[in-house]
Order: sequence, then C-alpha cells, then structure tokens
Amino acid sequence: MASTQSNERGACLLDAQLELYVNTLAVIKSVALKAAMDLGIADAIHHHGGAATLPQIVTRVTSLHPSKIPCLRRLMRVLTLTGVFAVETTEPVDGAAADELPAAVYALTPASRLLLVGSGNHHQQASLMSMLLHPSFIASFLRISDWLQRELPGPCIFEHTHGRSMWEMADDDLAFNKVVNNGMVSDSRLVMDVVVREHGEVFRGISSLVDVAGGHGTAAWAIAEAFPEVRCTVLDLPHVVAGAPVGAGPGVEYVAGDMFESVPPANAVFLKWIMHDWGDDECVKILKNCKKAIPSRDAGGKVIVVDMLVGVGPPDQKHLETQTLFDAYIMLINGVERDEQEWKKVFVEAGFSDYKIMPVRGSRSIIKVYP
Repeated sequence: MASTQSNERGACLLDAQLELYVNTLAVIKSVALKAAMDLGIADAIHHHGGAATLPQIVTRVTSLHPSKIPCLRRLMRVLTLTGVFAVETTEPVDGAAADELPAAVYALTPASRLLLVGSGNHHQQASLMSMLLHPSFIASFLRISDWLQRELPGPCIFEHTHGRSMWEMADDDLAFNKVVNNGMVSDSRLVMDVVVREHGEVFRGISSLVDVAGGHGTAAWAIAEAFPEVRCTVLDLPHVVAGAPVGAGPGVEYVAGDMFESVPPANAVFLKWIMHDWGDDECVKILKNCKKAIPSRDAGGKVIVVDMLVGVGPPDQKHLETQTLFDAYIMLINGVERDEQEWKKVFVEAGFSDYKIMPVRGSRSIIKVYP
C-alpha cells in the first residue's frame, strides 16, 4: 500500500513538472515561427507546389548553412507539432538502400499559407507576426515582474524597458516604424476583406467616414473600393501620414492630426484595433472627440469599432486562449482587451446612448456605437 502511494506521489510530481515544462518551453513555438518566417520556409514549400521534402526546401532557403540542415529538420518537427505545417511520411522507393529512412514531406496548412510573402498573397500575415515577435516587444516581457512592483501611474512596460514609449520609438526609428506599419497593413487587409464582404451593411447609408489612427489607409481603401459613395479620410500622426503611399486607393484623403485633440467631421468614425491600445481615460477622450465629429443618431451618426471583445465568439479553447494572451500582450503599452461591461463603461462615460455588437469570425467583433 505504501509503495502504491509512493508511486502515485512520484507520478503526480513528474506530471506537475511536465506541466511546468510545457509552459516554460512554449516560447519555442514563437521563436520557431519567427525562424520559419525569417528563412522563408513557407515560400520554399509553395515553390514546390505546396508540399516538399527537406532537401527540396533547402534548395530555396539559400541563407541556410549546409551544416545546419539536421537542425532545420528539428525545427520543422516543432512547426508540424504546432500545426504551422503538416507532415506526411513516405516509404523509401523500391531499390533504395536498406538503411534509408522514410522521407518526410512537409505541406502548407491554412495557417502557413498566410505566411507566404513572395506569391502576391493579399492576406499575408507574416508582417503582423513579425511585428508581434519583434525583439523590442519580446525584450519588454522580460521586465514585466520588475514593472509590476512599481506603483501606477507610471511608464508602461515598453517604456519601462526602453526609456520611451512605442509611439516615440516609431517616431524616431524608421526601421521600427516600418515594422509596425507593415504589421498593421497586413492585419487590415485580411480583417477588412472579411468585414466588407460579410458585414458590409455597417457602411451602407453613410456618405463620409474618418478612419481614426488608420495608418497607411488600408482599411479606408477597402471601404472606399467596396462603397465608392463613401468619402474616406484617414487621420493619423504626421510621421505616419508622411509615409503613406501616394495614389494607392481612390476616394481616400489623408489628414495629419492627433485623435486626442480632434477628429475631422464625418457621418461615421471608424476605429479598427485602436481602443485596445489605451486605458479607459484615454478611450473616453478619443470617443468624446469622435462624438463631436459625427451627427446625431437620427441623422445617421455612429462610431464603428472593430476590436476584441472578451467573452464574445466561439467558446473553444483557441479563442479563449487568444483573447487572454492578447490581453496580457497589450499590457506592454498599458492597453487592455475589454469584455462587454468594460466597453459599455467607456461608451457611457463618453456620452454615447447605445451600442450593438456584431461578432466577426476570428478573435474580434464589430461594435456600432450611437450618440
């Protein structure tokens, strides 16, 4: 009996250690994904028709040192375990050497197809994932325990680590600014394709729209193209507007400004993935400026928010985990992912009378907010 209890205790200890290993080593999933993007593995597989052996992949990954091919095989093992790529094993052909091992054939999945960058992939997400995994962000997480010991208000984790905010770094560092803008563009292309195609009714009946903090205008172009009757204006900081492409979309105008100061007048204001960057006080200030910019509800005025709404969407583990992890990630810049009651609080404090939620496939929702 004592021996059985001892064995059970030992098994529990080892299971507990295994749980810690799984959480500790989860970072390897992220760095493996980053390596795959840096090396262009998805494009290498795509070149071979969407499925390729390791030797075939290596012919396209020219930056890989030949001595590291066995290491790449181990990296691919991680990437197939996490579902970034699929793998099938083929038996050696007739006449092969007796000691020849079965060949692994790696294939693209829906996830890795989003990493294609060299094939005119309009929905590529490599730029967004590269932004999220940028060393400036990841290094900040290593200081989170130190940051938690300091009293609020104070600098966000990013500023605590780097001595300046993310926005200040983007203003001063052209390379970092490019990473951030490219990430936002790639996200907007995918999300706006779904929003315009499946939820276009939110844009019908309006003649003008301001895309607040709209970056290079990818969301505004998508709206203007789908609804040519809507005159779109992109509001963003001067250094962002200065880098916007010229003549990239019809019916889109750029205005340099600050959403905390004022918002240009329009029938509707569009806020895509902006509010989660800010705390409640800042969100209320932004929303009050949005409310000043639009007409009454009876005259068609509204604010259209595309953002994460915690607790809304499919109740599966993947969605719950994504929302929870994003909420922790956005702490880097003192942002927050909100549930419905938290959204309602900022809407009411900003003077809005009503809102309606439209869940979108994926991790985000559309919220129509009325004055």
